Amino acid sequence: MIMRCPFCRFSDSRVLDSRPTIEGDAIRRRRECGGCGKRFTTYEKADGLLLVVVKKDSRREAFDRQKLLRGLIMACRKRPVSTERLEAIVDSIERDLRSLMEPEVKSEYIGELVMNHLRELDEVAYVRFASVYREFRDAESFMQEIKDLLKSR
Repeated sequence: MIMRCPFCRFSDSRVLDSRPTIEGDAIRRRRECGGCGKRFTTYEKADGLLLVVVKKDSRREAFDRQKLLRGLIMACRKRPVSTERLEAIVDSIERDLRSLMEPEVKSEYIGELVMNHLRELDEVAYVRFASVYREFRDAESFMQEIKDLLKSR
């Protein structure tokens, strides 16, 4: 299989190491670019059930784990949270969604899963995500979310 380097886009890389992920549902491959020599990691997964997300306005779109990861990265910006930890959260959420064996899942359900993970991971990231996800309209609703977070400690 040809895998393009994410740094220089060279189309040839060699596999240095292959191993199953902890969950056992993918193969992790450590690669080295034949062009620039930089190393990167890829994951190989079997195609599964197509998962469709039903948005609040009833639009439907394919589940995009990269979009979910970008949202987590934004929430955790400048926080002491590793990318590996965020990828593990995305893996866990995707596994939960696929275990439902439903072709469609509501975006609200995904949002609640994300909130649950962030609540345990980092309170600042949780509040950041909640402020966007819950669409706070004023400082009072923002403060109420913080009070609820402090109560649940």
